[in-house]
Formats: sequence, C-alpha cells, structure tokens
Amino acid sequence: MVHVSDLIAEDIELYLKTHEKKGLLRFITCGSVDDGKSTLIGRMLYESKMLFEDQLMQLEADSKKVGTQAGDLDFALLVDGLAAEREQGITIDVAYRFFSTDKRKFIVADTPGHEQYTRNMITGASTADVAIILIDARKGVLTQTRRHSYLVSLIGIRHVVLAINKLDMVGYSEAIYHQIDTDYRNFANEIGLQDIVTIPMSALKGDNITALSENTLWYQGETLMGYLESVQVENDLLAPGVFRMPVQWVNRPNLDFRGYSGLVVRGSVKPGDAVRVLPSGKESRVSRIVTSDGDLEQAIAGQSITLTLTDEIDISRGDVLARVESPPKVANRFEATIVWMADEPMLTNRPYLMKVGAKTITAHITSIQYKVNINTLEHIDVSKLELNEIGICSLGADQVIAFDPYDEDRDTGGFILIDRLTNNTIGAGMLRSALDRGQDAQWQVIEINKRALAAIKGQTPLVLWFVASPASNVAVIVQLLERRLYALGKHTSLLSDQDIRLGLNQDLSDSESDQKESIRRIAKVAKLMINSGQIVLVSVNSPLFVRDDLAAQFESDELFEILIDLPQETIKHSVINIETSKQTAEQAVEQIIDRLSKAGVLK
Repeated sequence: MVHVSDLIAEDIELYLKTHEKKGLLRFITCGSVDDGKSTLIGRMLYESKMLFEDQLMQLEADSKKVGTQAGDLDFALLVDGLAAEREQGITIDVAYRFFSTDKRKFIVADTPGHEQYTRNMITGASTADVAIILIDARKGVLTQTRRHSYLVSLIGIRHVVLAINKLDMVGYSEAIYHQIDTDYRNFANEIGLQDIVTIPMSALKGDNITALSENTLWYQGETLMGYLESVQVENDLLAPGVFRMPVQWVNRPNLDFRGYSGLVVRGSVKPGDAVRVLPSGKESRVSRIVTSDGDLEQAIAGQSITLTLTDEIDISRGDVLARVESPPKVANRFEATIVWMADEPMLTNRPYLMKVGAKTITAHITSIQYKVNINTLEHIDVSKLELNEIGICSLGADQVIAFDPYDEDRDTGGFILIDRLTNNTIGAGMLRSALDRGQDAQWQVIEINKRALAAIKGQTPLVLWFVASPASNVAVIVQLLERRLYALGKHTSLLSDQDIRLGLNQDLSDSESDQKESIRRIAKVAKLMINSGQIVLVSVNSPLFVRDDLAAQFESDELFEILIDLPQETIKHSVINIETSKQTAEQAVEQIIDRLSKAGVLK
C-alpha cells in the first residue's frame, strides 16, 4: 500500500478512532467542458495519500492505454469510470468519491460540464456545502460557467472556490488570473454569490493544490486543500428552537408499540417537547426517542430516530413533525423555481407526481411566470420550459403539504417532479412561498378545451378511421393497434361496427341516405371524443361515396383515414394505405405507428 497515512500502518485502531471524530465536508466540482474537473479530483485523491498500490498501478496502466497525457499519469482516469467518458475524455455521469486528510473527511461529486448533462450537475449539487467552479485560463468565463454558477446560487451553496485552472498553459500569467477573477466576480454579484475564494492552479501539475507553487510567487493566498480543510460551513440544520422530521415509516412491530421513524433534517428534539403534526395540525408531546442503540435524551439533525408520542393521533408517511412554536407552512399552491430535466417540454396544466421529502402528491403547473436567461439574467415570457431551462412557476397540488421555503430548509423546501407514466425524474424545484387563490387564480379561468384536455393525457387527439374491403382482416389490425397505443401510454376509444349497429344506428337501414346519416352520427360521436382529448379508432362500414362527407366533419389535422386493401384515392385528408397481401397484421400496425410518429402526433 502506497500514499497512505502513516497512522494506518502504525496504529489502525487509533486511526479509526481519529477518523470517526473528523468533520465531513461535501463539495462539488463544476464548470464548462474540459476545464479539468476530473483531473483536479484525481490529483486530490493522489495528494491525500489514500491510494492503494493496486489503484496506482492501474492508473499507470490506464494512463498509458487511454490517457491524454502522453503516458504520464492522467489523474482524470481515477474519476471517469464509464467507457464513454474515457473514449471522449469527458465526464457524463456524476462521480462520487470519498477521501480523507488528517483534518477532515470529504465527499466530492464530479459533475459533467456538457449542457445536456446539467440535470446530473443538479443531482451532485443538491447536498453540497462548497462548490469548486473551474475555469480554463485559456478560455475565461463561458456560458456553462455562468449556468453552473447560477445553479449553485439557486441551490443555496454559499461557499465558492473559483479555481482558475491550466495556468501552466498561459505561462502562469498573473494578468490573466486577475482578469478572469474580475469578470467572474462581476457576474457573481448579479446572482448573489458573495463568499468567493479565487485560487490560481494547475490540476495536472499540482500547483497550489496542497502547497503554494513556486510558479505563482505573486499569489500568497490559501491552497485548495488548505481552504477545504478549514472552511467553516454554517450549520443551519442545528438552528435552536427549530425541529423538522418528515415521517418515513409508521413503526408498529407489535400491539404495544407505535412509533414514527424518520431522519431529523433540522434542529433538535428531546422527550417532553411539544410537537405538532403537519399538515393536520394535531399536537402532542414526545415520550421517547428510540434508536437501535437504545433511547436518546436528545436527537439532532442528521440522526435517524423513532419518536413515540404521549397521545394516539393519526400520523402517516410524509407528515412532518415540528415544534409547536415554530411549525412549517402548510399549503397546496406554491411559487417555485423549477429546473426542467426532460427532453419533452414542461407544459402547464399537465399532471405530474411531486415528491417533497417523504410525501408524494399529484401537482400541475398552473402558470409559468417567466424563464431566466442564464447569460443575461433576463426574464423571458414563455408558455413552456425546454430541457435545462429554469423558470419561476406557480404550482397547484391535489392536497395540502407541510413545507419551508427552500432558502430556509433544503429538505422540506426542495422537490422533484416525476412523470406519471415512465416514473422518470423530469424536474427539480425549490419552493419559495405559498400562494393564495387571489395571488394565482388563473386556474379558475382556464379554458377547458380539446387542447387542455389532451395536454393532461399527454397526446394529440385524432380519429383513425378505417375503410376496408369486406375480405380484409381489419378487426385484427384494429385490435392490435389499440393494444399498441395503450402500451405507448395513449388514451383511446373504439367505435366498432357491431356496437354502432346495435346502439346508435339501430334505427337506420342500408339505404344510401341512411348510410350517409350513419356516418354523420358516428363522426359527431368521434368529434366529441377527440374534443375530450381521446385518440378514437373507428372501424365501421364506410362506403366510398360518403368519404367526402366524412372529411368535412373534422379539421384537417384531426382525421387519419386508413385504407385496407383498397386503391388509394386523392382526398383532402391524411391517408395510410395498408395492403394485407404484402404484410402481416403486426407489420401493418407498425406502419401506422410509424406514419403517425412522422406526422408528429405520436411522441
């Protein structure tokens, strides 16, 4: 084992005892692409003297095989573990690493620089105390530097290290260092970042990482490791007179015990303290603080505990326990900042799952007040948010929840949005304040129309009208298509010939006039269905002479006529032609799906 603290070899028990008492600092590295984030972390791991011999040997071998330093040690390979990252020389996913010095323990998150991976940067920053923002000395402050800095400010990280990296490539220029420092601080002042320490460095060469470099004699400030070991992080979680514990589990091992388990996210609690359950507002007192190691006289932020109360009251997962004198807010309408993290745009009035702490509810965006231009900080009016865009929005939820403004408490003020069909996380947000109905009454005047109802279902409403020869297997194709659309998460309705004849059109004959009336009625029903946001499949006897009348019943983008084993004729609306002699029913269905996708009505 090499590069290891001598104390490990001399007295492992003393090392472990010392290790337990060290404080923990979480920090992230961020910035633009190829600013040297992974190299910096690799260098820090190397300098912290916690690499084992096999790790160093592997680093030497990897550096020769896939490194970017002409055979010299490529410290980025200690962090970039994905094959795609090594092939491209970039970071894609968030890489977490633990290391320790004699003074402190650290968890570092190496976050991607590419704009398309901004969502991953949000993940890494959500629990960080310090942000190291790297800037390539050759390039200066870039767009992604501003984006990440804005997100750092937004998430509430108060301590920033501005690491002006790759100074070795500009001759360790003091002038370039000061120019970049000035440019960055001008931008930082606009977004509220105040506590900034600027360090000139070369992560590759090790300048000013653990010791002041002879190459920058004009700089006599702190080294990076010196700053990280000594920075005092305000522990707002231990604020006196405050207590927050979201309930994660109602602990009922037997009939004689009922406890409420969770992580204390803020403040402290003792037996005898008066607590309030939110959002119900019921009150009781703490009877015991139970842990696997026995009862505690006090629990503080960061501890997982089980509380028992003196009264039998209704408490469920997601409720929040707080001190009576300092409860959180309760609301079901909010103003929030949202970072959109999905390829599909964020739309108003579409239902999403919203997870706040241990509580999951259904919510929708009632309005987007504006989005923020990261470069200019300009507020821009928009109707939707695209991938990586940041907006100030109004939200409405289906039930009230307990929360704190995000700038007071990350745990009870932060939330994520989840797609109800895919269960993917599609947005991250910060609750700012509660809204009353007078502040955000837009929901009361929303026009409930085809577009709004279709947006809730996440689809484009339309009619798929089948016109088939008597000998075709149209029923099989329709059945398979309905199943395929269901698998895609679409809301469909089927109007079949048998159902129509026995119900809606049972009073009609087979005369030409009655056939026209039959089509008129079916079209009216289909129109009502698409006005409710549905995709309607119509499989009825449709003589060719009524097709012009059929087209007149719908708007041009509402009707897709599907001809099965019929010659395709020139008509005014969309046609999909199927020949069952040349393809199976399954292939016919895929042809229809492909045509609808290319037309933009299926996503």
